[in-house]
Amino acid sequence: MIGTNISKIRKQRGLTLSELAEKSKISKSYLSNLERNLNDNPSIQVVEKLAEVLNTDLATLLQTEGEILVSDKEWLDFVNELKAIGLERYNLDEYKIVFEFIRWKNSEKEKGPKARENE
Repeated sequence: MIGTNISKIRKQRGLTLSELAEKSKISKSYLSNLERNLNDNPSIQVVEKLAEVLNTDLATLLQTEGEILVSDKEWLDFVNELKAIGLERYNLDEYKIVFEFIRWKNSEKEKGPKARENE
């Protein structure tokens, strides 16, 4: 829900609820209700203002539970780390190898240790 996303991003940014209220000019009580998912239908103007103050985009605030919430900084750090180990944008084959490994690793986790023993 949007409230959970607001809370997570606010904390990632090191802001208190009072600071977010002050910067966004949205009442602290309204923000508190949003974060506790007591109000799950804020206006688009409120969401846009929060996205601006939290330095994120609307899509990030509106993500649903099943989606992974990754901050812009975390994504940038990840991309910089890939570049540091030699992966460049023009060499997509190397990215594909990394992603294939991640998929394989995740499928192994899902199988569990007993399934792997039987292989």
